[in-house]
Amino acid sequence: MPRNTALATLAILPLLVAACGTPQERCISKHTREYRNVSNLLQEVEANLERGYAWEERQVVRDRLTHCRDLYRDRKGNVQTTIRPCWRDYVDIERYRVPIDPAAEQRKRDGLAERKAELEGTANAYVQACKKAFPEEKT
Repeated sequence: MPRNTALATLAILPLLVAACGTPQERCISKHTREYRNVSNLLQEVEANLERGYAWEERQVVRDRLTHCRDLYRDRKGNVQTTIRPCWRDYVDIERYRVPIDPAAEQRKRDGLAERKAELEGTANAYVQACKKAFPEEKT
């Protein structure tokens, strides 16, 4: 797949996913996005504090021996295939531990908990408004 086609597909993907679901689900998802993000960050910070370290990811390029296919024409003009061993680069995602500053993580946790509490009332109000605006039919 050409690079530009892949980038266009990645750009359209969130729109296609957002198009799924009922109007009520789309409304709720749209209006509670920040609350969900803060909740996920808070869970991550609490897990870091519990473990005593954080997880980071990095891309690592590795070589792997694989089979490559070569095409050639024989004397009669027919296309022939040969398979030979060759080395290919692969990108792996590697997780590794990162030390944390517990005091900074606790401050971060406190700030996120405070922000989550602020957003909770607004998120609940939007959920109720979306349920009113787009009632779901019971089947």
